[in-house]
Amino acid sequence: MVAAAATATAANPLTCSLFPSQGLRGTTSGLQWTKRQCTRKASALTVTAKFDLKPPPYPMNALEPHMSKDTFEYHWGKHHRAYVNNLNKQIEGTELDDMSLDDVVLITYNKGDPLPAFNNAAQAWNHEFFWESMKPGGGGKPSGELLQLMERDFGSFDKFVEEFKSAAATQFGSGWAWLVYKANRLDVGNAVNPCPSEEDKKLVVVKSPNAVNPLVWDYYPLLTIDVWEHAYYLDFQNRRPDYISNFMERLVSWDAVSARLEVARARAAEREIEEARKRKEEEEGNFTDKEPAEIFIDGVADDSETD
Repeated sequence: MVAAAATATAANPLTCSLFPSQGLRGTTSGLQWTKRQCTRKASALTVTAKFDLKPPPYPMNALEPHMSKDTFEYHWGKHHRAYVNNLNKQIEGTELDDMSLDDVVLITYNKGDPLPAFNNAAQAWNHEFFWESMKPGGGGKPSGELLQLMERDFGSFDKFVEEFKSAAATQFGSGWAWLVYKANRLDVGNAVNPCPSEEDKKLVVVKSPNAVNPLVWDYYPLLTIDVWEHAYYLDFQNRRPDYISNFMERLVSWDAVSARLEVARARAAEREIEEARKRKEEEEGNFTDKEPAEIFIDGVADDSETD
């Protein structure tokens, strides 16, 4: 999601030692996050950020009058920027330094026991996804496969809108509401269900507190709205429901949501094929590893033999 930048240029390179007792160890259920021990000659080294603050896909004033330039400048220019800058400081010199933002989010979530970098990593991811969920002249009603799935899974587009608005309005305190493609039967936990059924492959609305996003539940995010107060307070003060209605009616980019759905379904299908292939290989491996059974045949006396 967030673009990677160059890490270092220097005549005297940065030297880092990762000791056996440090770094990321084990599976995501038991990770320990510690910094590497690093030595450097500061005068000879220039270190740049691993993750860049990506500009929104439109000018700062492009969403006016529905989202003001002032809100955008504060939200993107200060809040989003702070998440990216703080994340870069937290991961410098750690095992996380070489990972994609998606992987940093998944690993640092640590199955609900977040590691230090999680909040900034997830908020950096969430905000970029949020900007790309909107467009000038947005809103209205989707079409094609997206609309068909909404009608199938929610009963109608209007019922989807009602459920999405309710999730956003009732998220207590700071957080997010999401439309996601759920390709498994899991409700929580970043684990993979190897045998999803057709009933599991559907659109659902979820809400998440603070920085949490659906990646950690192994869902495919399609649409989000930020309901942290800094997202709307300059324009709507404490009127969160008005902000939500404004977002749905005038800002949502259904083109972006439809494109994400297409990618999500394709990736889910690819993963299902890959998991089936692995299961087949394991079954074949288990069969070939078995020792051949010994066969005993009872002897039949030969009448021609004599004592």
